[in-house]
Amino acid sequence: MDRSELMGILPHRDAMLLLDSATREGGEAHGVYHVKGDEWFLQGHFPGNPVVPGVVLCEILAQSVCVLLAGEMSEGKTPMYTGLDKVRFKSPVKPGDTFETSCHITRSKGPFYFAEGTGSVDGRLCIKAEFSFAIVGD
Repeated sequence: MDRSELMGILPHRDAMLLLDSATREGGEAHGVYHVKGDEWFLQGHFPGNPVVPGVVLCEILAQSVCVLLAGEMSEGKTPMYTGLDKVRFKSPVKPGDTFETSCHITRSKGPFYFAEGTGSVDGRLCIKAEFSFAIVGD
């Protein structure tokens, strides 16, 4: 899926759509984001040594796993983070990097979904996390 197809699934737009592309392979979602260097979240984080903030990496993981729920997120439905657990940052992500995610849903109950994911650059693990979210109506 490219950005326009992702906008058919995710409610994020403009600077908050943090995926360039994504795929579904069985029960896994894989996302790609190319860090250009001019993103809003790099302004001031850190001058002379820009690093993608950890919270942004967590958001990219969440957007990635949502491609598995395309049928659940009809118009008027929004995925909302409900928790992050066991988040570990292993290596920084910087301008010029291609950040790749791999995520899967571990369980679900009602509108709640629980997932695990990793993010890497050139095979180097940068983040791993467990997280949860709910699909809620407007």
